[in-house]
Amino acid sequence: MQKLCECKMYSFRKRLKLNHRQRPPDRRAIFAWFEAMTQKATPTSDLESTLVVRLATDADRAHLIPLINSAFSIETFLEGERTDEDSLAEMMRKGELLAAEDSNGQLVGCVYTEVRGERGYMGMLTVDPARQRSGLGTRIMEAAENHLRSRGCNAVDILVLNLRTELPPIYRRRGYVETGTQKDGLHRKLKPGFEYHFIVMSKEL
Repeated sequence: MQKLCECKMYSFRKRLKLNHRQRPPDRRAIFAWFEAMTQKATPTSDLESTLVVRLATDADRAHLIPLINSAFSIETFLEGERTDEDSLAEMMRKGELLAAEDSNGQLVGCVYTEVRGERGYMGMLTVDPARQRSGLGTRIMEAAENHLRSRGCNAVDILVLNLRTELPPIYRRRGYVETGTQKDGLHRKLKPGFEYHFIVMSKEL
């Protein structure tokens, strides 16, 4: 291993094209460079490879409600919390809620799905705030799309609140396009000074 390092260091020195007036790099710096270049990148978490997305059960609600409310606390322009026991139970009777759990069985996200003829609806995409920006949201969306496809849907629709300006570009990257707007569908009271509408975005399955 030491001979390999020496060889690599020589190559590294040669690549620097040092002349006789330049001081060669410190030996420790070269070893640090070599270690950084040869060390394999490892993911910060194996969550993506171990994620399980399944149908939520009644027993999951007690854990999902605080998770959902935490994820949607960013919507400070709305009164109250995103969901509660009664609201979530009604959603689960009307459609199907998919729950995402990690290898330890901990719930880390969810999404609501509903079959509407040949089209599906997807909403309330939730990711544990501590796990956001890890690709988890994309994995949950893919699972929801596959679930709706298995239910006979050939397209899926989502509603994006216009006040969540960061969301449309994210969904566009996932293949969704704007197909219209609608005014109804807000289940929480809007705080004074705000106006809203929903952007309808759709994707063929």
